[in-house]
Amino acid sequence: MAGLVRGKLGIVTGGGSGLGRAICQRLAENGASLVVVDLRKETAQETVDLLSKASKEGQHYAFACDVGKREQIENLKSFFVEKFKKSPDLVVNNAGITKDTWLLKMTDEQFDDVINVNLKAVYMMTQTFARLAVEQQRSQSVVNLSSIVGKTGNIGQTNYAASKAGVLGFTKAAAKELARYNIRVNALLPGFIKTPMTSQIPDKVIAKITERIPIGKMGEAEDIGNVVTFLCSDLSKYMTGAQIEVTGGLDM
Repeated sequence: MAGLVRGKLGIVTGGGSGLGRAICQRLAENGASLVVVDLRKETAQETVDLLSKASKEGQHYAFACDVGKREQIENLKSFFVEKFKKSPDLVVNNAGITKDTWLLKMTDEQFDDVINVNLKAVYMMTQTFARLAVEQQRSQSVVNLSSIVGKTGNIGQTNYAASKAGVLGFTKAAAKELARYNIRVNALLPGFIKTPMTSQIPDKVIAKITERIPIGKMGEAEDIGNVVTFLCSDLSKYMTGAQIEVTGGLDM
């Protein structure tokens, strides 16, 4: 089914690579116009170039933004309004970082940095663009990328697990508050997904991981893009506060 988000305007954070790029590609293939946000404009522009080559439908822009900083999110809002003259229909909070280490060795900086990008940025992005939608009396779909680790925990990732668990709680609370304004807020929990980062993992480790997955293999980035597109589309119009696991059955 094509054209699921045709004519819709969206923002995808962390869109310069990996899952973010796959999400952008699926949304663009289905007709959305996007502002691709990344810490580095060069990587965001690479995604925009791919989108433009793949389809002439939609307008796409690259924007450099540290989503952990309020003033830069305000700059993003100004840019979006200048380009499109209205609030976004879609906000995909995908940007995230890891700073893995054992709890007993973790520094406050390592903990705070991960919380700031993975959780506080989700709050600031959602708040900023929901306010804009409410002001303009327009509907909106917000999709927050959490992780199965937010439910299960993981050794060496106390900071990351805490941040992703926080995203789940935030999503449910925000969904309850914003439903009256016709703003839907849902979360997606990826499991082990193939990305450029996972290509560095030794084959023996990959084999151990896949043993735990009932489907028997790691997911593809496009699997995440497909579900995000569904949550952004009218096919999910009666869904808010949902937490969808895309894990191949891992830890079910």
